[in-house]
Amino acid sequence: MRLPDSLQDLADSEAVRFLRRPKSILRIFAGVFSLVIFSSLLTDGYQNKPESPQLHCILNSNNMACSLAVGAGFLAFLSSLAFLALDAHESHITRTRFKTAFQLLDFIVAILWAGVWFVAFCFLASQWHRSRAKHFLLGSNSAKASITFAFFSVPVWIFQAYLAFQDLREESPVPYKRSLDEGGVVLNTLSPPTASSVNIPTTGPNNLSYTSSALSPYLSTPKVPRLAMMLDS
Repeated sequence: MRLPDSLQDLADSEAVRFLRRPKSILRIFAGVFSLVIFSSLLTDGYQNKPESPQLHCILNSNNMACSLAVGAGFLAFLSSLAFLALDAHESHITRTRFKTAFQLLDFIVAILWAGVWFVAFCFLASQWHRSRAKHFLLGSNSAKASITFAFFSVPVWIFQAYLAFQDLREESPVPYKRSLDEGGVVLNTLSPPTASSVNIPTTGPNNLSYTSSALSPYLSTPKVPRLAMMLDS
């Protein structure tokens, strides 16, 4: 089945091809998961007990658990949007140094968020396991949703780190590497002669036959014995 010309042009457009990239898909998934985590806890994460009007976190009444999930989810959502916007302008970056720095930052941030979501998942799951469902009338589905999407966020960020590492490996070498190599060649050509270029005699101390041309001027003129000079006088 062939698409109409308008839909075909839309499918071949630059924006659609950008959104179909694996890196863009992962960033969208990471942003959606983070949005679900902090929005679910903001809406139903704080409930009051039947005997008290004061609001408590539904995760074992531990406000730190809800604050961690809400804060990490909001920051991860902003991070996904920021890197998605930077990916859209990555083709306009001409300097290799800036491009390598951006890819290295992407790799570091992805590793950090994978570790944060792993710790958050373990902490949220532990607090939910210790909490009692009868203390709160609502909010159990929001707690389960935040724990589930915190777990799914770990492999998403790990895969993002893997793609960033692949981009770093495929990056072109440093532009001044060639000049460094040429400088090494010049230093090798100007290096002093080694001891292997001079033939050291091995026949004995009385043998003065040297084959090196550098030492021949000093051995061409023999020394006159002092005793012969005194007899002539």
